[in-house]
Amino acid sequence: MRIGLDVMGGDFAPKAAVLGAIETFKTLPADQHLVLIGDSNQVKEICAEVGFDVKNFELVHTDDVIGMGEHPTKAIVKKPNSSITVGFGLLKEGKIDTFSSAGNTGAMLVGAMFSVKAIPGVIRPCMPTIVPKLHGGVGVILDVGANADCKPDVLLQFGVLGKLLAENIYEVDNPKIGLLNIGEEEEKGNLLSLATYPLMKDTELFNFIGNVEGRDLFNDKADVIVCDGFTGNIVLKLAESFYVLTRKKGMKDEFFDRFNYEQYGGSPILGVNAPVVIGHGISSPKAIKHMLLLSRDLITSGLIDKIKQAFK
Repeated sequence: MRIGLDVMGGDFAPKAAVLGAIETFKTLPADQHLVLIGDSNQVKEICAEVGFDVKNFELVHTDDVIGMGEHPTKAIVKKPNSSITVGFGLLKEGKIDTFSSAGNTGAMLVGAMFSVKAIPGVIRPCMPTIVPKLHGGVGVILDVGANADCKPDVLLQFGVLGKLLAENIYEVDNPKIGLLNIGEEEEKGNLLSLATYPLMKDTELFNFIGNVEGRDLFNDKADVIVCDGFTGNIVLKLAESFYVLTRKKGMKDEFFDRFNYEQYGGSPILGVNAPVVIGHGISSPKAIKHMLLLSRDLITSGLIDKIKQAFK
């Protein structure tokens, strides 16, 4: 297995990425290899600083970087030797089995769609995130930013993608799928949720339990919560703030500690033909490690093949 990492992506790159890769290496078996894509000279310097043998990594040198504020499509085209563009080239050619980056989210989404492309039958790939549950375990919410505007049939597919993720990565049996709304009643909601509800109610693709409200994010009512990317991204950013707020208030609580983004590492792009994971721009070495381990789990679980089967 060859796990690809863009070491130039993120606010603290390349140091955070390289240090995270070093920590990941210590946990991997001999048949799982890390491929670091970026400025190999900087990678060697960082490894030398901490006394780590850089030969434990496979290095792919690139001279260019796509900045966090650059236009995704233009950057992918104009910077063919950037770490993100080269990484997707390697993924498309099968030279790496998975690719992850804490860099420009838009460039990662565009790169995935241009290179490995969407799985046939998937209308719009999406990004999920994990929310901690009050009584233990985690839930999935999707989409959290890849698709600001959605149609009902797209949300229906998100339910399928969320179900497969919950089953295969987080080991939830027959996950309960809920539609995020402003009330539990079937007749509540905006035009999108009103049109989506009957599709989910009538489907046999997953276990639909009806509408769920914002208060249900952290209880056990639903294992997977479906929404459009605009709503999901607002929910995600709000949830991420809980950990920061408790720290600022001097509170130490096990439940709120689980809102620390570092524990989850990143979000996979569900619905494309290869495992791709996007990390937080402020990713620390710990977050990079968990992003890489999630990338590995996407391969070992066979999730991509299971999504392909579901959409045949």
